Amino acid sequence: MRSNGLFSCVAACLALAGCAGTIGSGATTGAGGTTGSAGTTGSAGTTGSAGTTGSAGTTGAAGTTSVAGTTGAAGTTGTAGRGGAIGTAGTTGTAGTTGSGGTGVDGGVTVDCTATFPTGGNTYTGSNVNGMADGLNYGIWTNGSGGSITVFPNAHAFSASWNNSMDFLAHVGLDFNTNKSYTAYGTVQAQFVESKTGSAGGFSSIGMYGWMHSPCVEWYINEDSFNGLAPRGSVTAVIDGATYYLTTSTTNGTGGANACEAGHTGSWTNITSTRASGHQCGVVTVSDHFAAWAKQGWTLGTLASVHINVEVGGGVGSIQFPVANVTTTSK
Repeated sequence: MRSNGLFSCVAACLALAGCAGTIGSGATTGAGGTTGSAGTTGSAGTTGSAGTTGSAGTTGAAGTTSVAGTTGAAGTTGTAGRGGAIGTAGTTGTAGTTGSGGTGVDGGVTVDCTATFPTGGNTYTGSNVNGMADGLNYGIWTNGSGGSITVFPNAHAFSASWNNSMDFLAHVGLDFNTNKSYTAYGTVQAQFVESKTGSAGGFSSIGMYGWMHSPCVEWYINEDSFNGLAPRGSVTAVIDGATYYLTTSTTNGTGGANACEAGHTGSWTNITSTRASGHQCGVVTVSDHFAAWAKQGWTLGTLASVHINVEVGGGVGSIQFPVANVTTTSK
């Protein structure tokens, strides 16, 4: 608008100049003064005001430069034993997806969670049964009405059933006939897959079980249960990627002392690791549990046995272990 005003002033000045020509016409000397009227030319100053210059279109804000997609972190290797397969490497620009569950993994040892139960096998019934099948020791113990165990000559697997027994245990694993600490056996692991039916009375434990001698220690690693995982103390440890509650106590009862060293009388120590949440397939690093107990200052004896075990306090039920194996890296 300031530019248009300037053009108007110029036009006005030109118009005045034309008027001065009229003064010229007033000169009696020559009629040519009319020439001065050409000053009207000055009115041409009405040259159309310049069209308002269109405001420059607002320059579009620069599009935000796309941030380069972050190269996906390689999928975290499945945690030991949490059912997760080893994660595949993340796709560029997308975080690597952690491997889905289905195969329990720990220290290079795997277990097929979809394994099917073998056929055939040999079934034993009684209140105190012991034997060996396919290189593993098996057994039953009960102070009630008994039960049965089925084992296989060519497979690390077993099943068990019970009917209204008081306290019933069935297990498969390794018995050690030496007076060695657990550390002498290197990495001690158990691989298991299980499915269960029925009931288990007032208590139950599914997992790893065994004994130590001098001092006598009865120990449990509870991985699953029919009716709630217990006990749960205030001490915790993370083992194989899972949280466990660690407890110790002094106990006694029917038959227990028979599993202690020769000549033992009276009570014995009970040490337990209880998983925070149950699962039915995995690899358990048993020796890491022993180390966690020792870290608490709990005295451990020489290792007598490591078994995959089911213990129930009554009821009518059964369990199948398509996979039930115990391994060590040293003999």
